[in-house]
Amino acid sequence: MGKPVQNDHSVKLNLSRERLDRPLTTGLITRLRHARNRVSSNMFIEVIDKDKRAIPGAQADYIAIKGMLQERMLLEIGEQNLYGGSGQEVSQAIQRFTSQVLSEEHIPLNEDERRRLADELTEETIGLGPLAPLLADPAVTDILVNGPEHVYAERFGRLELTEVRFLNREHIARVIERIASQMGRRIDASWPMADLRLIDGTRVNATLPPVSTDGPTMSIRRFGQHRIRKQDLVRLEVLSHEMIAFLELTVRAKKNILISGGTGAGKSTVLSALAEAIPSHERVVTLEDTVELALDQEHVVRLENRPANVEGRGKITTRDLLINTLRMRPDRIIVGEVRGEESVDMLQALNTGHEGSMSTIHANSPPDALSRLETMVMMAGSDLPSFAIREQIVSAIHLVVHVRRFEDGLRRVERISEVVGREGAKILMQDIFHYHRPGFQNQGGKGYFGSSGIVPRMILEFQDLGLDVPFHLFEARNHNAVA
Repeated sequence: MGKPVQNDHSVKLNLSRERLDRPLTTGLITRLRHARNRVSSNMFIEVIDKDKRAIPGAQADYIAIKGMLQERMLLEIGEQNLYGGSGQEVSQAIQRFTSQVLSEEHIPLNEDERRRLADELTEETIGLGPLAPLLADPAVTDILVNGPEHVYAERFGRLELTEVRFLNREHIARVIERIASQMGRRIDASWPMADLRLIDGTRVNATLPPVSTDGPTMSIRRFGQHRIRKQDLVRLEVLSHEMIAFLELTVRAKKNILISGGTGAGKSTVLSALAEAIPSHERVVTLEDTVELALDQEHVVRLENRPANVEGRGKITTRDLLINTLRMRPDRIIVGEVRGEESVDMLQALNTGHEGSMSTIHANSPPDALSRLETMVMMAGSDLPSFAIREQIVSAIHLVVHVRRFEDGLRRVERISEVVGREGAKILMQDIFHYHRPGFQNQGGKGYFGSSGIVPRMILEFQDLGLDVPFHLFEARNHNAVA
């Protein structure tokens, strides 16, 4: 009777080890198991001598020891069935394991290195591993992991290669799987892609082979602990005082605004800042792929898409959320990004009394934004002819704010354009404000925010609502010249 019990126990341990540390080969697991029972530190001597040839400098011993301890630690946690335990339980087990190993074996580490080792092993297991220092840096806005030795970070609009290193591709995969499991999501060979949101709002997009042929990748987009407000946008020279004053009037007058721009241009940041002008008594419903908008209003309902489960069921799209939103008595509807078939329902909503709504869209210019919106409506299977779709767009969208990320890495509102009507097959627009760089070609000129000198047609409606409109905002002159 004892033999079957032993076999079952061995099978259980093997399953735990396979789930914990997939990259470990059978030979390495066997070597580590035997090494764990030894009193001496011969296993470290062999690995240190081997790694010294590849790792220059005084950190060779520390890095080699950390690598071997990490492998042993994963096995230890698996045998204690702590893989599914809480972070506190795992952290305590790691601390006990590290103290025991360092006290029983003659490992050449000083006290500072021992404390650092315990902290890093804990972070490797329940945190984000080597990425922890980058995530602790408030200046880092984006982290891009292309491979074990190719980790990039963006600081102040500049992308640079960092000194962060993973052990191998499998190390990256373990971190990705750990992030997904913490968020209650799954990523594996059957569905090797995931778009996740961490507790602090950080967005993580990850891919695994065979989708990413060169190995696992991660794209992490961070959001500041303090949201950027409208006065911050002016201070950071994203737009001018005149621009923000006009946009505030537009929001208060319940005009529908579409914010366009490329990836990482700052569309969501501008959208959050404009939403500050929404009166506090209005009911706002937000719809997003991944929640990231932060609003001041108390009466806010936030809705988020849901991907399909492993069985391919339970998917909730933006269109599903939008249809449900119309039954929630919203005063304002904010769509984080319009990108598909929900464009049809959004246009219908904006044309049937849901005024003052806002959304973002990927586009290279205000005309391109409206053209892409028309294309999305057609791709959604709408039977409406092209001229009818354009008529819907002209009636629904009042203003397009285009945000651009320039070659110097800085983000600015490049154009604010009013939709004024349609002439034949063409939608007519007029620029109210713009950002101009006359000397950019000569590498020495200064850019400036300027007014076109055109008074928007919607000003008459502002006056009917009793809004005080300072007409000097639209005088044709340059505002806030910036480098």
